[in-house]
Amino acid sequence: MENRRTLNIGLISVGWMGRLHSRAYLAAAQHFPALSVRASLHTATDPDSEGRRYATDVLGYQRAVVDYRALLADPQIDAVSICSPNFLHHDIALAAIDAGKPFWIEKPMGRNAGESREIAERAAAAGLLTSVGFNYRHAPAIAEARRRIRAGALGQVTNVRVSFLADYSADPAGALTWRFIQARAGSGVAGDLLSHGIDLAQYLVGRVSSVTAASETFITERPLPAAGAASHFTSGAVGGPLGAVENEDYAAVIGRFDSGAVGVFESSRTTTGPRAEYKVEVYGTAGSLRWDFQRMNELLLADDRSGFRTIMAHPGFGEFSQFQPGAGTSMGFDDLKTIEASLFLRSIEEGRQLAPSAADGWATAEVVDAALRSAASGRWVDVPQVTGVTTFDAD
Repeated sequence: MENRRTLNIGLISVGWMGRLHSRAYLAAAQHFPALSVRASLHTATDPDSEGRRYATDVLGYQRAVVDYRALLADPQIDAVSICSPNFLHHDIALAAIDAGKPFWIEKPMGRNAGESREIAERAAAAGLLTSVGFNYRHAPAIAEARRRIRAGALGQVTNVRVSFLADYSADPAGALTWRFIQARAGSGVAGDLLSHGIDLAQYLVGRVSSVTAASETFITERPLPAAGAASHFTSGAVGGPLGAVENEDYAAVIGRFDSGAVGVFESSRTTTGPRAEYKVEVYGTAGSLRWDFQRMNELLLADDRSGFRTIMAHPGFGEFSQFQPGAGTSMGFDDLKTIEASLFLRSIEEGRQLAPSAADGWATAEVVDAALRSAASGRWVDVPQVTGVTTFDAD
């Protein structure tokens, strides 16, 4: 394609997600050849020398620096990926906004709704295009589910069930990393996992308007981590000192949608059995559907009274045809991030919000915060409306 524009990308934090963002930018050019813009991996920043080495030697960044402020001050950088731990999101996002850099940020966007609101409002005031890492909504089966729901194929939606169950923190010997500290992570599983489920539900059905909830911490103490430990998969020192877990392992939420539908949301990070069992079910007066990330290339559909049937994702579903030629050949998790990267690049190039927006991140954070307030008070809590461009309710 002639006159194709190149965007110089800056990466902030070269952990697992930062590496995935980097691969997704490069893969977007291969899977979406019609894109009129290409990403060039220009500069990465990480305080860890091994992360910087990996960025240049493996990922192919032109250079790597220690301080993200130096990256943001570079006029050659056109857009940034923010893949740092949660407690750094707010300050880095505001610095990116002040520098005039469009950004792709992982969720939860802020540690709470207040931080998320400030990021979203400041980005909107600056006229910046954004992207938030709600990758599960990009599954082709979810795209087809949304098409059917929004076309009225299920009739009036009556109730929704969301279940995001994982075992990544089921081991009591797992180290007390930043994810379990409220000042650093904010909420626990509600912001980490349930936020994905809330976004999926709103993407499929519409805005959640009020909630009542309960939460619990099942593993109340964990061994202190060794120096430099960052992952929740890291084991603490056996027999060493313990520290208190400050946020929730489990959350259960009942919600009402603007449409009148009722939702049930459940999430745990300490289950035994489910590894990454992320399910959404939508029930209506004329039909129902189900999706599970563990079988992400399948959609279960019931549109008569003979029960559910399985439909394999195929080139008619969402962006499936950009990755596979026919049903039965599966897509994977990394492909969802490639779709997300392509939407972020297209948003910048076309000057309109196509990727999940900072306003979407703020909207989800308001539901999470309302659920946590309800869990503390035992009462129903209204979810505040957000301003800005939300893509979950776009046609």
